[in-house]
Amino acid sequence: MEDYYHVAAFAKVIKPSEWDQWPSRVEANTQRLLQVFSDHGITITFFILGWVAERYPQLVRDIQTQGHEIASHGYSHQLIYRQDPQTFRRETEKSKQLLEDITQAPITGYRAASYSITRSSLWALDILAELGFTWDSSIFPTRHDNYGIPGSPEEPYRIITRSGASLIEFPLTTAKVWGQSIPAAGGGYFRQYPYALSRWLFQRASDNQSKPQIFYLHPWEIDPEQPRVPNASWFSNFRHYTNLKRCLPRLERMIQDFPFGTMSKSLGSTRVERELHVTELAQQPLTE
Repeated sequence: MEDYYHVAAFAKVIKPSEWDQWPSRVEANTQRLLQVFSDHGITITFFILGWVAERYPQLVRDIQTQGHEIASHGYSHQLIYRQDPQTFRRETEKSKQLLEDITQAPITGYRAASYSITRSSLWALDILAELGFTWDSSIFPTRHDNYGIPGSPEEPYRIITRSGASLIEFPLTTAKVWGQSIPAAGGGYFRQYPYALSRWLFQRASDNQSKPQIFYLHPWEIDPEQPRVPNASWFSNFRHYTNLKRCLPRLERMIQDFPFGTMSKSLGSTRVERELHVTELAQQPLTE
């Protein structure tokens, strides 16, 4: 859960020190989403940025009160592979403590900013385990210019870290099409694909809804009235602003077409059979 000015696409034109200068829309957009989820009688998992939780603790409580799961999205939405381990540990611990202080409950799940646990930042998994996280959802088994571990498992699996600790990894959804892993998890893909294609890919990935899959969305993605960020590249603008008006109606169709629940509930009902040592994830190509 982040605001529009936190996204990696605008990192070159909006510095973290300038975030407070932009009008925030995360509270209103999140409340709109909470109403949608309430109307449909579903609960989901919110990955909350520590920076947001620090400024809107009541919003975090509202999410928790309505039965949704709270997980960590780090503190300042920085890409892990551009941080050193000490900075990552400090920020992640700060975010976890903030959320636990607000919710008075343990925070056990984590998702990296822009899925930035890649082959170059697998060291972060050791730190997550040391801080008490038991599951992660940061690895995208696809190719992308900013993230992804191509060839990594597409269903939940256990990762053994270099220190011998373990985490359950719930990877972002991809669908196999002609042997290629096509992203189907939501977000920008959901806005850019026609809805029929998103539905088909998600159905294919879930094996006709027999396997749990991840669908994600950011609060800013349902907000076509958000301020436009000047000086961003045309490609960043395309990724960020495409089909914002269509996102909320599409989300409601998605909720009607597929069952939804929290990450922990899905993992609790899933038999995790595959186990990989982190050194295997670092291989390219990954051994099947």
